[in-house]
Amino acid sequence: MRADVQQVADGTYLVHGGDTNWVILTDGDAVTLVDTGYPGDRALLLDSLAAVGSAPEAVAAVLVTHAHNDHLGSAEYLRAAHGTPVLLHEAEVPHARREYLQQVSVPTVARNAWRPGVLPWILRAVRNGGTEQHPVTAPAPFPAAGPDGALDLPGRPVPVPTPGHTDGHCAYHLPATGVVVSGDALVTGHPTSRRRGPQLLPDMFHHERARATASLDVLAGLEGDVLLPGHGPVHRGPVATAAATARDRAR
Repeated sequence: MRADVQQVADGTYLVHGGDTNWVILTDGDAVTLVDTGYPGDRALLLDSLAAVGSAPEAVAAVLVTHAHNDHLGSAEYLRAAHGTPVLLHEAEVPHARREYLQQVSVPTVARNAWRPGVLPWILRAVRNGGTEQHPVTAPAPFPAAGPDGALDLPGRPVPVPTPGHTDGHCAYHLPATGVVVSGDALVTGHPTSRRRGPQLLPDMFHHERARATASLDVLAGLEGDVLLPGHGPVHRGPVATAAATARDRAR
């Protein structure tokens, strides 16, 4: 099975896994990974690295948007097998260690199983390891950034705190290419949603929906015209417009 790897800008690739996306930022054969998909996406993750001419040992760091199972899946594997740093917003570090869990509960999902698309999504999520726990043993907060706010990593990503989906959710801005990696703060689709295009995830997935809605204003302030979401296809057009659309729909 081959990974669905799409180049969206110079040195920037969006990869579609098992209902969840991750992003590869390249600098030669060195890469930054943003998220890692479900635990069951590992073979696709490794294939996606090979597809861009890299390898697991060349991953300079894993940046995590948030510590849900479908984004954290292979982070601990890369850390343990290759010594890859796993970096998050400081508020998300204990979540990655599984000192607590801010994720939709099984009973909540079960109560929503009657909704269109939810039951097939549940079955796929379970097959992909969505109910497993793979805590990161030694996650770390972002190191000090440069004067422009960028991390010294391939792609020069700038962390942008966007809390609400989880307490420490963080998007990543790539000013040089006009790309915003939005994680689950702003998506363009989900198997449990009937909508297409910019939107918030359904309410059951957010730890604090009001804060998630407020974080759309943060995204609206970023210069960019390529949106790479945690779920759904790439969106081209002003990120500010995409965030405004999602806010209107959230009302």
